[in-house]
Amino acid sequence: MSIPGFGEVAEQLRRSTVLIEAGDRASGSGVIWGGDGLIVTNAHVARGSHARVQLWDGRELAAGITSRDPQLDLAALRISANDLPQISTADSSKLRPGELAIAIGNPLGFLGALTTGVIHAVGPLGGIGSRTWVQANVRLAPGNSGGPLADACGRVIGINTMVAGRLALAIPSNAVQQFLFAGPRAAWLGVTLDPVRVPRANAHTFGLLILEVEPGSPAARASLLPGDILLGAQEHPFYSTRDLARSLERSGPLRLEFLRGDYERVRRVAVEIGEHRIERSSVAA
Repeated sequence: MSIPGFGEVAEQLRRSTVLIEAGDRASGSGVIWGGDGLIVTNAHVARGSHARVQLWDGRELAAGITSRDPQLDLAALRISANDLPQISTADSSKLRPGELAIAIGNPLGFLGALTTGVIHAVGPLGGIGSRTWVQANVRLAPGNSGGPLADACGRVIGINTMVAGRLALAIPSNAVQQFLFAGPRAAWLGVTLDPVRVPRANAHTFGLLILEVEPGSPAARASLLPGDILLGAQEHPFYSTRDLARSLERSGPLRLEFLRGDYERVRRVAVEIGEHRIERSSVAA
């Protein structure tokens, strides 16, 4: 069954999706959120202070990372370009199961790849905390992260972030708008995180796997390392990434519980939280 206008919708989404390369890491995707050069992607895609962005027409431009929130896994970039083919958004709170979903990205080096499916649910997913996700049965692969999830009209309803089982999880468009409006958090730990389920004592515990520790950050000064798994703070376990975010809002040292190597031995460390640092650059990596 054909959908009238679907080809035009898909082409517009492709034109509004970019390829992002940050340092020597694998590439990811991003969305042109504003015609003045604003681009949104995942924080785990834009991990450094600069990146290069390739547009649909082949142009490659240096990008400065102007805002980054590892807890939300969102980052905002800015390029020097005008009159770009920006997206429109839909209210993600009004999504219903069964609606058509379209994902665009650059998986495994295939630029502008499109995949379709339907919305499975909007809300938390058991086992990875209480955070709200747009859940869809679209096929994602490495390189899709940061790209758009859209409805049948081509309006962006989320930013594709990860895969859980057979479901693709996207950050709802409403949460992206709040991130762009509110800006970065005041507190700064200096880590890039990924939610995981840790097998312990015949059960699974929620944890936050540290993917990267920024040099000179509070986490680096506390000797936290990539591969450590954060379990809780102030003797309260984490059930979602929002729990860590709330812990960062408190004053004084942050007492973290974490695992390193051995899933049975819980370690503890006190971290002096610093002010959140906004990363800015106009120089290519």
